Amino acid sequence: MNTNVSPGAASVYIGRFQPFHGGHAALLRRALAAAELCVVVIGSAFQARSPKNPFTWQERAEMIRLAAAEVDRERLLFLPVRDYYDGDRWTAAVRRGVADALAGRSIAAQNIALFGHFKDASSDYLNGFADWQLHGLERQSAANATAIRNAYFAGAGGDIEAALAALVEQAPPATLAFLRAWAELPHYAALAQEWRCLRDYRASWAAAPYPPVFVTVDAVVHCAGRVLLVRRGQAPGKGLYALPGGFIEQNETVYESALRELREETALGLLEMSLRQCLKQVRVFDHPERSQRGRTITHAHYFDLGSRELPEVHAGDDAAGAEWLPVAQLPALEAGFLDDHFHILDYFFGLTRGEG
Repeated sequence: MNTNVSPGAASVYIGRFQPFHGGHAALLRRALAAAELCVVVIGSAFQARSPKNPFTWQERAEMIRLAAAEVDRERLLFLPVRDYYDGDRWTAAVRRGVADALAGRSIAAQNIALFGHFKDASSDYLNGFADWQLHGLERQSAANATAIRNAYFAGAGGDIEAALAALVEQAPPATLAFLRAWAELPHYAALAQEWRCLRDYRASWAAAPYPPVFVTVDAVVHCAGRVLLVRRGQAPGKGLYALPGGFIEQNETVYESALRELREETALGLLEMSLRQCLKQVRVFDHPERSQRGRTITHAHYFDLGSRELPEVHAGDDAAGAEWLPVAQLPALEAGFLDDHFHILDYFFGLTRGEG
């Protein structure tokens, strides 16, 4: 790889930083050494808090800023980017965001250096910026964000200092101090409980001869400018907004499952014939990272009820609530959705149109 970066150029370093660890710190130092400015692209920027994404993009930016040398902090520009579950849209959003961050600085694309580590297929995004100078580096540390999160949440309800002591060689002191303080917030205990739930869930099928692939259904029901949503009553995602849906049963088609889940979770009282006439589209959402429960493929059924009066709904099954929310309000609620449900709604209603 070319390691000659022109004076006055910028570097770009992309990551999720959940949390910022020693390997991230080593790459960031290389990126800062190569250019006057470093744009740190923070992925999964607007996801709801979860065991996989516990920290907001602002918290991660603060973690990175505190871990950097004081003299370097003013050279860091932070760019939050959402998960689009669409590689082309995500790449376009990163390009546009970097261009906006560097606007007025007269930095040509060929003078932008992209730093990253090819760890597995999830690093293929680094190949999407052909006009930038790619600096693919060897692994800089044995630190692993997933292992750090597991150790951190496993320490809940016990000796948090012992959990942090085990991470001393994996994360900068500033990150450990941040994690120590963050453990005092209500989010920590709630996410630790959800982490245990997901751990036990995965353990229940860990002995299977092959990793399972789950099939689910979701119902997107639109009526008079509103969409029918539920509030999750149980982990994972307790309290988050979600589409009515669930796992397909052995004796059902995906359509039959969608109707059953819709009625069980919302008590929507329309006749099956009426719903069938309102079914406009069925689309599969199958991104490998769309669900923390494991490899899950869902079939989203889009029903448009037109402009009729809103049918009455009541929460049922494992839903804590059911309500008709204005579609126009959904963008402001992005960080309150389970998994990729905001992005399913984005597909049908164009919530982020023009942004990526």
